[in-house]
Amino acid sequence: MAKHNAANERIKREYFAFLKEAKGRDVATIDRVAQSLARLEASTRYKDFKRFHKEQAVAFKKRLTEAVNAKTGERLSKATVQSILRDLKAFFEWLSREPGYRSHLSYSDADYFNLSDKDKTIARTPREKRVPSLEQVGRVLAAMPADTVIERRDRALVALTAITAARVNAIASLCLEHIDLKNGVVKQDARTVRTKFAKTFETYFMPVCDGALEMVSDWVRELREEHLFGPTDPLFPATQMGIGENGGFQPTGLARKGWASTGPIRDIFRKAFAAAGLPYYNPHSFRDMLVRHAMSLNLSIMEMKAWSQNLGHEEVLTTLTSYGKVPAHKQGELILGASDRASQGSSEMLLRDLQAVLQRHR
Repeated sequence: MAKHNAANERIKREYFAFLKEAKGRDVATIDRVAQSLARLEASTRYKDFKRFHKEQAVAFKKRLTEAVNAKTGERLSKATVQSILRDLKAFFEWLSREPGYRSHLSYSDADYFNLSDKDKTIARTPREKRVPSLEQVGRVLAAMPADTVIERRDRALVALTAITAARVNAIASLCLEHIDLKNGVVKQDARTVRTKFAKTFETYFMPVCDGALEMVSDWVRELREEHLFGPTDPLFPATQMGIGENGGFQPTGLARKGWASTGPIRDIFRKAFAAAGLPYYNPHSFRDMLVRHAMSLNLSIMEMKAWSQNLGHEEVLTTLTSYGKVPAHKQGELILGASDRASQGSSEMLLRDLQAVLQRHR
């Protein structure tokens, strides 16, 4: 069976160029769209897009709802299904306007990639996030070894994430010039740091996780004084690989370049949590952790605004809606606590009323 269609490949390249140049989409988004299109082509046995018809979309949706995640073995979530179908709908809407395809496709054909209203609601329903506690992260940092330069790099990386909640792509692209230890700030400059939406902002070290700031400071000093790294060298260099005594590749030290992807950073987190005897929490979950911590501090409006800006958010509402969800168990505790206070207040009010009545009848 053919696993390639030359005409499809040509028009896909045009679409990817459109996404990049006209819509400003990043590489990660375009890669996701490419994967969605590859799923559809495998389903249609690589038929020319000009031969697309609504029955193909209906059949594809059915297969997609029955598909399983290769890693977990579970059915694809409704959110994942919706994301794939959204990519395909946008593609066929664009394709229906392109020369050579207008006479074969209609704009409304893309609507057959819509989910049912019920499934859309399920897809939009957020799952409760798994978020580490500050105590768990402290335990991870305490358990991380620091005997080799690679181990000290890894420990400093987790420590910096804990006190800044910087996104993993930003962490991978930070240079020494972005760290200001004197003023306790990380300058996330979008000209050289891979920040979300290319935002430039400053993140001050947050006062959490005892010892984390010292780990970061020691690492910065080691890079500058022992390894003679300069301002434009990476804060977290990639691992230099070489030939070991047994003839195989093994780590030999630090490279003079950073990571091109975020995979190695996620691996560091995965190993660190496993070594501490804890379940894996990805780097992004640290953002939720720090927002939940902030919500427990009874901060003033101005302080909460500062905390929000530290995460790169222009609006406090973004911080609270994206990361401020109260866990279900905590929700129950807060409701019960409020009920207890309300009951106590009612009892005190009843007592005051009774005393007032007795006073009038004396």
